[in-house]
Amino acid sequence: MDLANDPSLIQIDAFIALTLGIVVFFIGERLTRKFPVLELYSIPRPVSGGLLAALLGLAVVLISGRELVFDLAARDVLLVYFFTTVGLNARIDDLLRGGPLLALMLALTVGFMVVQTAVGMVGALLWGWPSAAGVMMGTAALIGGHGTAIAWGPTVAETYGVLGAAELGIASATVGLILASLVGGPIAKYLIEGKGLAPTISAPERDVDAPSEIRTISDPITNTGLMRSILWIHIAVILGVSLFEAIEAAGVKLPLFVPCLLSAILLTNTLPRLFPEYPWPAGRASLALVADFSLSVFLSMSLMSMQLWTLAASAGILVTTMMLQTLAATLFILFVVFRAMGRDYQAAVLSAGFAGFALGATPTAIANMTAVTHRYGPAPLAFIVLPLVSAFFVDLVNAVLIQLALGA
Repeated sequence: MDLANDPSLIQIDAFIALTLGIVVFFIGERLTRKFPVLELYSIPRPVSGGLLAALLGLAVVLISGRELVFDLAARDVLLVYFFTTVGLNARIDDLLRGGPLLALMLALTVGFMVVQTAVGMVGALLWGWPSAAGVMMGTAALIGGHGTAIAWGPTVAETYGVLGAAELGIASATVGLILASLVGGPIAKYLIEGKGLAPTISAPERDVDAPSEIRTISDPITNTGLMRSILWIHIAVILGVSLFEAIEAAGVKLPLFVPCLLSAILLTNTLPRLFPEYPWPAGRASLALVADFSLSVFLSMSLMSMQLWTLAASAGILVTTMMLQTLAATLFILFVVFRAMGRDYQAAVLSAGFAGFALGATPTAIANMTAVTHRYGPAPLAFIVLPLVSAFFVDLVNAVLIQLALGA
């Protein structure tokens, strides 16, 4: 089917979608300045702008009767860019230091995935739906995201007779993304301010405008520094794509940004040791600029392109189940994750991130933690531990858990 000439669609091409993503970020910036409560609760600027844009998109659809379709190719590139910058800034010392935390976070995540699946099934049964429908409102849509929901939808529909399973999963993932963007900051605020927590690095030692712990002291952004950062991002991505293809050929499915992240980690922990005189981009403001741009526009585009008009058909079961999922996630974070991860400032930042990917996606988790660290201070290890767990291990565990829940 040729969608390009479909009169029932309003098509937004990749370049315009990217431009709108930038505009949406500035809308969020404006909203944050106008409504201080957004800053107070560490709501990311792309989230506030993106939600408003999604509502405007809904209005366009309702008025025109035509569906909005965004070409999100640029958004997907930005996701790879961002995680590659995270990898380039990752020191092996931090990774080794984070080993025990990594294992603990993985165990907590697997435990919560079981809880999330059970809650989804309870929500389905409350509305008289088959328990298989609950899987589409559990890890398949929330921790798994839109891609996993789309992948499992046809199987659940055909094998278990759940009509519209894919649509239910997509709607759940959409609502989850919104909730994930809104609850992480308030949870962190409650923990940090309520328990008097503070980062181990003092405020004068950091640049609070830089994202994801890619912060430097008195490091000016230059054209050469920016070009150098982009060059090494591209080299890491080329290696990552090669690794991705090898992994895929072996029958293992992972998001593209994971091997790119790992390739960047390999480069940044070998080449500076071999060539100590070379001005490596890690920890420099130019790399921070690329990271900030990539994450901000990626999240803006993700939120603005949400198809809110698809939620109406299953509004009742969605509202009930997503309320239960949010309550379960919040309680699990406050009483399990925060305590198990050390009850300190870093644990609070990880709690915000856990809310982000438990209900939404890994980029949402990073955005939540970035907003929190912008306000309160850095937590470097959190930005290494959480992406590796949420992006690398969870997809593998999720596939097994979904099959077990469906009785496959």
